[in-house]
Amino acid sequence: MRTLVVGGAGFIGSHLCDALIANGNFVISLDNLSRGCMANIEHLIDNKNFIFLEKDAGCSINMAEVFEQFNPEYIYHLAANSDIQASAKDPQVEYDNTMRTTWVLLDSMRKFGVKKMFFASTSAVYGQQCGIPLNEDTTLLMPISYYGSAKMASEAYISAFAHMNDLSVLVFRFPNVVGTRLTHGVIYDFIKKLRDNPNQLEVLGDGTQSKPYMHVSDLIKGIIQLSDTPQGVSNYNIGVDSETNVKHIANIVCDIMNLKNVQIKYGTESIGWKGDVPRFEYDLNKVAATGWRASMTSDEAVLRTVKEVLAICRA
Repeated sequence: MRTLVVGGAGFIGSHLCDALIANGNFVISLDNLSRGCMANIEHLIDNKNFIFLEKDAGCSINMAEVFEQFNPEYIYHLAANSDIQASAKDPQVEYDNTMRTTWVLLDSMRKFGVKKMFFASTSAVYGQQCGIPLNEDTTLLMPISYYGSAKMASEAYISAFAHMNDLSVLVFRFPNVVGTRLTHGVIYDFIKKLRDNPNQLEVLGDGTQSKPYMHVSDLIKGIIQLSDTPQGVSNYNIGVDSETNVKHIANIVCDIMNLKNVQIKYGTESIGWKGDVPRFEYDLNKVAATGWRASMTSDEAVLRTVKEVLAICRA
């Protein structure tokens, strides 16, 4: 099958390219390299079933050329600004890299008769709703970050385009995804800070923030397993039924880096930054009913990721 992976040089997108090729698909990887990088896909460049295009998915002319030339059968849409802190400083990046790319891709699908899509959404669409298990039927979507609002708007566009054009769309709302090739987030930040100064670690927030962390390999297995969806929009919360707090992550990083006397300086707020959701609880019954289940707990995913990132740093 000819697949177009938009955001294919990014953290998650590059892993998806690997899996799709391993399953015998022809992959067109498209990325503007604003968040992705060539190092993530350089091992695929000479593969006969892989093509990389450095293009902006938010440009209608670009996408018309891609759809005309390659006639993709399935669109995997992972193009977005994935760094919530970055868009807090400049909301324009969410419009450019998340909302506009979604609109252009959906309109291109309409024009060229492509019927199947995967969309990478997020737990951030729910906003800060603590103390209640969030499921796919939760009607109150109140994102508190520009990132979450852009994803929610994208889901709304997907709903309308799917209804009007008989599309089949798989939407995953996932939590913090970690693993090799990640470019930001608490694990990445802690390792970077401690490599710069192994004696001190400054933590955003008081360290009580606690979230589910899912390894990218588990996410990719879920995408592959559930890609064949019926007509309409199929929404899934996907994640792990455990969580890890920031203090524990700091201890794991220090331990794996063999740093014994680090002065850890915590903030006073229960959030790391404005727009951060310090805690939420997912209801995973719907995705569990499909037979999919994460192979790693949150702690196991964090531990494996720290080791993976450090192994790359030493290479």
